[in-house]
Amino acid sequence: MADHFLPGPPVVPLTLRRSTQARRISLRISQLDGRVTLTLPRGVPEAEALDFAQTKESWIRSHLAARQGDVMVAPGAELPVEGVTRRIIAGPGRGVRLAADAIAVPEGQAARRLQSWLRELARDRLVGAADSYARALGRDYTRITLRDTRSRWGSCSSQGALMFSWRLVLAPPEVLRYVAAHEVAHLAEMNHSAAFWTVVERLHGPYEAPRHWLREQGAGLHRFRFSG
Repeated sequence: MADHFLPGPPVVPLTLRRSTQARRISLRISQLDGRVTLTLPRGVPEAEALDFAQTKESWIRSHLAARQGDVMVAPGAELPVEGVTRRIIAGPGRGVRLAADAIAVPEGQAARRLQSWLRELARDRLVGAADSYARALGRDYTRITLRDTRSRWGSCSSQGALMFSWRLVLAPPEVLRYVAAHEVAHLAEMNHSAAFWTVVERLHGPYEAPRHWLREQGAGLHRFRFSG
């Protein structure tokens, strides 16, 4: 891996990586951190990849400009909870209070309190959904863990252990339930075959809309920063 740049202003860092599976030069902009990555097949000179990036400069800059910036979680910021955007305000007491258009948290402890509260809410929603789908499927899972993962929204191990990103609770409820159905379906089909998607649809119902939402908007859930 080597780092290069598109000259500015502003300068745009480029990350070059080689892949034995690549058949042509490809370009990707991460929605999580804005990193621009060029993937090269074996034997293609770096200069050729940099020339390719130059031909795509307008596209790269327009996409970087459109990328939404990070949001530090604090009073005054806006945060989605189950798909509904609410303004964070300072509130009395030690608990978190959810209103139609606001979320009140103890002053000076907004990020820590909110992250803890959101994780508990996520666990409640995901356990409820997973239990419901597992009963419908007639299969049991062994445990559920929550993490703050960037590479995947959920997983199911061969031992039946389910893992989910707690940030799913920021998304609309049907998105969270789709991911729960997706991972529970792996208890029966440990693959992404046609049979697997038949199980997902049997558990969840039509799933294309929440799946599309996750592909198009899911990366935005990582914009919200709960620590410096």
